[in-house]
Amino acid sequence: MSNAELAVALLEACQQRGIMLATAESCTGGLIIAALTDIAGSSAVVDRGFITYSNEAKMEMLGVSAATLDAHGAVSRETVAEMAAGALAHSQARLSLAVTGIAGPSGGSAEKPVGLVWFGIALAGQPIVAERQLFGHKGREFIRHETVRHALQLGLRALGKD
Repeated sequence: MSNAELAVALLEACQQRGIMLATAESCTGGLIIAALTDIAGSSAVVDRGFITYSNEAKMEMLGVSAATLDAHGAVSRETVAEMAAGALAHSQARLSLAVTGIAGPSGGSAEKPVGLVWFGIALAGQPIVAERQLFGHKGREFIRHETVRHALQLGLRALGKD
């Protein structure tokens, strides 16, 4: 399925469940919310998108703790889980998709290479799911595109539509 088809499927799944959706994005800079809002009628289920590229934005807009960022960094399981939880807490959504990663071409390290992305999925009343993907050093555009795809797939999976 294309990203556009995945977006349509996720919007339909949210509509069927009567829930709103929010995103919390770092490395994608709003590409996930853009994929969703490209579809006519998306306003029925899309509440908002948080673009939290800086650590300050993650703290101010989503409530990610400075202690988490200091201890684990922006690209970590702990940070993405707090991003996903924060998106639910600061919106009307019952499902949130959060991503933080290193799209490159620079900024990677041995521990956190270019292409590393953490995904957080929060569905109200359920434990937050955090997942790590390593897309490789295949270019910024590829990494960001695949991050959008995977986030949409995880949203569908969270709603039992995989």
